[in-house]
Amino acid sequence: MDASVVGLVGTAIGALGAVAGGWVSVLGQGRQQQRQLRADREHRREAARRDAYGACIASTKLLSNAWWRFADVVYNEQSTPDQWRAAFADVHEAWTQFSTSVAAVAVAGPVAAAEAAERLRVVMYDWEKAGMDWFAAALREGHGRLDEHSERFQEAWQAKRAPDRAFQEAARRALGTEAP
Repeated sequence: MDASVVGLVGTAIGALGAVAGGWVSVLGQGRQQQRQLRADREHRREAARRDAYGACIASTKLLSNAWWRFADVVYNEQSTPDQWRAAFADVHEAWTQFSTSVAAVAVAGPVAAAEAAERLRVVMYDWEKAGMDWFAAALREGHGRLDEHSERFQEAWQAKRAPDRAFQEAARRALGTEAP
């Protein structure tokens, strides 16, 4: 074989090797980019869930505190209907935050956490109805020392405790924080 043919064959093999190496490199980079995109997506999803779950837990506590402040005010013989209205307005604001946070959990998922949040919303609404009925009765009666309403309020509070814990457990499972 002539030296020029050997040189051309060598050049062709070198060029093919470079092209093949380039393709291997491009494919490897593409796979790495896909892994990175998946990792970024997973990180964003976990952050969204962590934020939604934290907001739901915090707003549940705020709503509970607002209802207990309302109960303290309405049951106090020295309180006035204007004080009851102010306390009830605080409860309404807390309910809005709570309801919004439950909706965020429904979007963030997964289904088990969303369902647990919905069960919590249902029992919190039952507590809300008991409180609203107590408020309406207090306005009608001119005082809030209405044991029937106070007892119903207490029962509704007790009923929300298990779903509250169940939501927190579902959130921990979804975030993978059950094990130390």
